Amino acid sequence: MTDAELLEQFEQLTLPFEHWTHQAHVRVAFIYLQRFDFEQALDRLRAGIKAFNAHNNVPESATSGYNETTTHAFAHLIAATMHAYGEQVPVADSLAFCEAHPQLMTRHVLRLFYSPQCRMNPMAKATFIPPDLAPLPRRK
Repeated sequence: MTDAELLEQFEQLTLPFEHWTHQAHVRVAFIYLQRFDFEQALDRLRAGIKAFNAHNNVPESATSGYNETTTHAFAHLIAATMHAYGEQVPVADSLAFCEAHPQLMTRHVLRLFYSPQCRMNPMAKATFIPPDLAPLPRRK
């Protein structure tokens, strides 16, 4: 699926739920970060994930549903990676970005920055909580 197709299906809420994988999350964040500054990209990603989850009846619980800390931290890591490697390793599209940066292809990468207690804090779902193990890398 091309970047344009993925983004259109995500925004129109027609992307099949089984295609909303971790890689799809990274791809959509990458596309938004290419087009907008960090805050605008994060706003679009946040709104899109919430709408997609609601459309697909994803339950909100301690371990399910939208998580602001996870979304913000991953967007931050993607932006930092784009900044650090963008000129040295240019990529054609979001799939090439994912292939070039396998470290982002596991949602467990946040374990380098967050303890389980911090990420499972109920406040982490609603508001961004800074990491407690190591700082996130600089975005710019």
